[in-house]
Amino acid sequence: MAPRAVPVTDEPCRDAIGAAASARLVQRCIQVSPATHPPCNAANPCALIQGEIDRSCAMYGPGETKPKECAA
Repeated sequence: MAPRAVPVTDEPCRDAIGAAASARLVQRCIQVSPATHPPCNAANPCALIQGEIDRSCAMYGPGETKPKECAA
């Protein structure tokens, strides 16, 4: 399935892009986030979840192998 743009709204992610797509985004977030309480929850806005993925993936330095979820 082709990636969809992440909407920037305060609307819950599952309402914005649907249950299946938001579940995939949440799983990517969970896989890459080192936070103890990350915002990886479909009740949060998609932009917040994607921001956590982007932040987490940016923590990898040059030469380090990023998880596959960073490229999705």
